[in-house]
Amino acid sequence: MREKTKNDKLIVSSQPLFGKHNYKFMFFGLGSIALGFILMSGGGSDDPNVFSDAIFSWRRIRLAPALVIIGFGVQVYAILSSPKKD
Repeated sequence: MREKTKNDKLIVSSQPLFGKHNYKFMFFGLGSIALGFILMSGGGSDDPNVFSDAIFSWRRIRLAPALVIIGFGVQVYAILSSPKKD
């Protein structure tokens, strides 16, 4: 964080931007997003002339997008929450 003084000199704060609490939630959110994208992958057919219904499974249509959205919500919370003061 930078603050201007009367003499227009910048004072740089040595405090970290995020705390341990924030980083825990960030890693949880990233894991949730990654898991959602992994669950969305696949479902194709080896033969391009044969259609596979596996692409319409509950895991790819409901679960994976929900995990991705939850992960982004956790990321927003992790960024906007103030770090805990010990």
